Amino acid sequence: MTSARETDQRLVERVQKGDKRAFDLLVKKYQHKIIALVGRYIQDQHEMQDVAQEAFIKAYRALGNFRAESAFYTWMYRIAINTAKNHLVSRGRRPPGTDVDIDEAEIYSVTPQMKDSDTPEANLMRDELEERIFATIRQLPDDLKTAISLREFDGMSYEEIAEVMQCPVGTVRSRIFRAREAIDKAIESLVT
Repeated sequence: MTSARETDQRLVERVQKGDKRAFDLLVKKYQHKIIALVGRYIQDQHEMQDVAQEAFIKAYRALGNFRAESAFYTWMYRIAINTAKNHLVSRGRRPPGTDVDIDEAEIYSVTPQMKDSDTPEANLMRDELEERIFATIRQLPDDLKTAISLREFDGMSYEEIAEVMQCPVGTVRSRIFRAREAIDKAIESLVT
């Protein structure tokens, strides 16, 4: 009896040889899991589906480089998380500080949270909140501004930021903490 990983590997090999239908089978097999995973980062149903589709497109384009050192789903999961985070950053939203664990990703629901997020009041509040956050970031000292921007907008790890800023990782953590503290204080009146 063949394992799911072996079946996936055979499908991947077929795709690498030019069989596009084999990729369709992988998409059908994992689309609900990937949409649920993306849903942990993005609440809007349409955006969720768009980001999941974008993740599959990226995977398809990169499949020639897939060497089966990990299972296909593990590889696909990482692509989906990165795609979701990049989507949030490109929309000026902050991705969560921690990734969804791969084991937990399978139990999340695909059902989006029901919110009245398209009301004029909600849109006004969101715009005001965004403006206050960006104004606060602009007023931060350069070291804090650089650290928070590299983390939140460029998605860099603490280690990468430490390398760019030529300082210890502990200093980066401290700068990001202080920047977030300033932002939290600035938006406190809007979110309470």
